[in-house]
Amino acid sequence: MQKRLLSLGLVAVIAIALVQALSGTASAAGPLISQNKPVTASSSESAAFPPSATVDGNAGTRWSSQFSDPQWIQVDLGASAAVDQVILNWEAAYARAFQVQTSENGSAWTTIYTTTSSTGGIQTLPITGTGRYVRLNLTARATQWGYSLWEFQVFGTTGSGPGPNDGLLSYNKPATASSHQDDGMCAVCTPAKVTDFDPATRWATSATTGWVDPGWITIDLGAAANVSKVVLQWDPAYAVSYQIQVSDDNSTWRSIYSTTAGKGFKETLTVSGTGRYVRMYGTQRSNGYGYSLWEFQVYGTGGNPTPPPPLPPAPNFTRLAWSDEFNGPANSIPDPAKWTPEIGPGVNNELQYYTNNENARMDGTGNLQIQVRRQATPGSACPPDPISGSTTCQYTSGRLNSYNKFQFTYGRVEARVKVSSSQGLWPAFWMLGSNFFSTRTPWPNCGEIDIMEHVGRELNAVYSTLHAPAYFGAGGYGQRLDLGQRVDAAFHTFAVEWDSSHMTFFVDGRSFFTVDRTQLELTRGPWVYDHDHFLILNSAIGGDFPGPPGAGTVLPQNMLVDYVRVYR
Repeated sequence: MQKRLLSLGLVAVIAIALVQALSGTASAAGPLISQNKPVTASSSESAAFPPSATVDGNAGTRWSSQFSDPQWIQVDLGASAAVDQVILNWEAAYARAFQVQTSENGSAWTTIYTTTSSTGGIQTLPITGTGRYVRLNLTARATQWGYSLWEFQVFGTTGSGPGPNDGLLSYNKPATASSHQDDGMCAVCTPAKVTDFDPATRWATSATTGWVDPGWITIDLGAAANVSKVVLQWDPAYAVSYQIQVSDDNSTWRSIYSTTAGKGFKETLTVSGTGRYVRMYGTQRSNGYGYSLWEFQVYGTGGNPTPPPPLPPAPNFTRLAWSDEFNGPANSIPDPAKWTPEIGPGVNNELQYYTNNENARMDGTGNLQIQVRRQATPGSACPPDPISGSTTCQYTSGRLNSYNKFQFTYGRVEARVKVSSSQGLWPAFWMLGSNFFSTRTPWPNCGEIDIMEHVGRELNAVYSTLHAPAYFGAGGYGQRLDLGQRVDAAFHTFAVEWDSSHMTFFVDGRSFFTVDRTQLELTRGPWVYDHDHFLILNSAIGGDFPGPPGAGTVLPQNMLVDYVRVYR
């Protein structure tokens, strides 16, 4: 058992001293909020030294851990709190290195204090943080024994989380920053981009003057506000160390949140403070670049808020809203009321020239046929053909889209397709954000939803993938599915169910990939899909994904589409 170093008399003396110390220091902070709250720990030396002893108000009882590193002990305050002080009363077996951490869920932790040179005894730590849980993360013992605490006391103010009437205060409010970027890498990346409610636009500090510490961005809420929550959606150039600050005059600042362990991506911070101005003040960058945010959202009451645009209504995945069954006579063109042919060379180093419906016709048996042919298009320009070496496009195919004929937000989208498959072939069924055309929003900022892609070099596989500014191209967020047989051997039904919180992708009624919005924002980047998209059907040859055609490529190849249906 762990050694006993104190006599009962000495314990009593320390208890009296501790009460005196606490009565002198707690008045400078909020009230004691940890007493008799639930406590858990990584271990206990025995049942005689439970974690609960640290919050029982009795300085003669203690918790002791097992004799190893690391260990932890945490208190559940019962509700989110603004924490401003922690007092630790160590037994002789103290921690030389530890962190004080907070969490809203007991899982994701923010470090608000750290030391590697603790000397034990009674430590009064003035700190700033917010959370329901407060944890001591103990990483280096000062003795050969474990860790032992007489008391673990947390001071602050509970009930500081968002209330039922709290709303978004920052939408379209003026923002200023230490600098901003405007060049080929980040055009017009101004402070206003963090309040525009568009997750595909961002602010970044200047590439010439702003890749320094500190860096900051401030939002003017228009009037004094009670701030309860801040949401930061970071670009990879995020802050490791930063504060959220409030001010009445944009000059004198008060910190309401501080961390030295920022993790980037999406951070949702429960805070408590009052002011007209809210600032992210970064003091340590995550990499050699500056600071960059897709969104900086402030929630609370007061201010002078402008209501943000509402999300589109939730879809009904069983109500048919639009379809094309492709039942036209043989050799007829796709319905011009539903589809527009895209004409010209492809992108992504593809080798085909898309024709004006010459390669997209009804087959007369209820299918649309998109045919890839070896056929030169005089006067066109493509990457060099690996077979002939010519830079005149040596292949033709078809590509159809529904822009300005049918576009929509959310729903179940499905198509029954028999793909073409040969070396270098790339048939696809997908959607692109309508703002690509309507407002000239560049790819991938407009958002792309690939319901089905097949590449001829992987005969049994299909892909479903999302593309956005923070994840695109080879870094897109997606999933590969092996069907266990050649994909081109039969028709298959490819589908996605899409709403404001998720997308689930299906093949032949089997779900194989779900994108959870919350998880995406926490691990990859912004969700950019809450707006109209249009449908695309095409079959490419060559390009970055499938690779080039070659001696094994068999042409012509037909992609057959039985139907496309959208349920909303």
